[in-house]
Amino acid sequence: MSCYISTKQNRFYVAIEERFGRVAPIEGATRVPAVRLAARQELERIERRDKIGGRTFGGIPSGVRRRTSFELTTYLAEWPAEAAAPGYRPLFLAAFGGGSRNFAGGVVNASSGTQLRTGSAHGLIPGQAVACGGEIRFVTAVVDAQTVQLNAPFTGPVAAGTPLERTITFLPGGSLPSLSIFDYWSPEAAVHRILAGAAVDRLRVNINSDFHEFTFSGAAQDLLDSASFESGQGELDEFPAEPPLTPDSYAVVPGNLGQAWLGSSPERFLTLTEAEVILDNNLDVRAREFGSMGPRCIVAGERYVAASFSLYERPDEATKSLYQAARQRSLISVMFQLGIQPGQVCGVYLKSVIPEVPEFADDETRLEWRFRDCRAQGWIDDEIYLAFA
Repeated sequence: MSCYISTKQNRFYVAIEERFGRVAPIEGATRVPAVRLAARQELERIERRDKIGGRTFGGIPSGVRRRTSFELTTYLAEWPAEAAAPGYRPLFLAAFGGGSRNFAGGVVNASSGTQLRTGSAHGLIPGQAVACGGEIRFVTAVVDAQTVQLNAPFTGPVAAGTPLERTITFLPGGSLPSLSIFDYWSPEAAVHRILAGAAVDRLRVNINSDFHEFTFSGAAQDLLDSASFESGQGELDEFPAEPPLTPDSYAVVPGNLGQAWLGSSPERFLTLTEAEVILDNNLDVRAREFGSMGPRCIVAGERYVAASFSLYERPDEATKSLYQAARQRSLISVMFQLGIQPGQVCGVYLKSVIPEVPEFADDETRLEWRFRDCRAQGWIDDEIYLAFA
């Protein structure tokens, strides 16, 4: 018998809820290779002002509002060929709010620069991703039923007959669904947890660390556990059992693998040292209303999307054009490709970004420019797209 619980014996699952706070059915296919889950629940800080004849704290009555928050970090991992979607699809649906679109793939008919013609009707829309040879690109315009304009050219050969790989693209939208996040441990007698009504307030994509990472953080309606569970919590009759475990081998992607395309006429940069993309939903969970002990629903505010990146300065036109764009407050596009193998690729595309004037970091042997909090903009729900291939 073990005298402690090993943190290696931990498994996570995620699922979209039909109704806010109603725990969704758990499925083995939505297991995610999470690194850590920090979940915190605390009573609202209130102050008693009644005089009881002494200096002793009189305690807080039951029924005070509770605040629940979470932060979950996961790696970019392989999308298995037999899976219809990556296991962490619900997390990105909850962060973006506009649903997802699948592209089943196809065959190239012709390719010239950023224009791609498929052998049959593609069914793509602006913002949707296509992938070929371990590279991912985003559609900027639909020319006709078989031709699209891409944000950047493929670097590898794209001749007639070259296969296009499947992709799934997440689109920004007006309303956000809620999640159930399941946290199971071994042995079976350990305390298991469920975050019910979890709402993703912020998504952070971390590029060029040890591994490519996604961090989701936000608020939840409640934190349930198997030790104190009572029927009715999360609209459940009983605490759900973990699905049967199947052999899993998550191939995670090293953080140094990928591509960066920056500029008004995007150029590939090989001098990038670090990058981060932030999607902030400015979430309000309506937790202050009379008659309520906790959040009642999700209300999304103005979306904030920004990219930060650092690169070495070089005396070439592409690098200087980024500085000029920052000084002139002119738009550029930003695209990061994470990974280089089919089934292990993620793309993040910000089509309209005004870069901030970079800091000059001269404390190392080579001069580095640091562009911080370069905010993306757009028309209606089109400032960011994220896709897997």
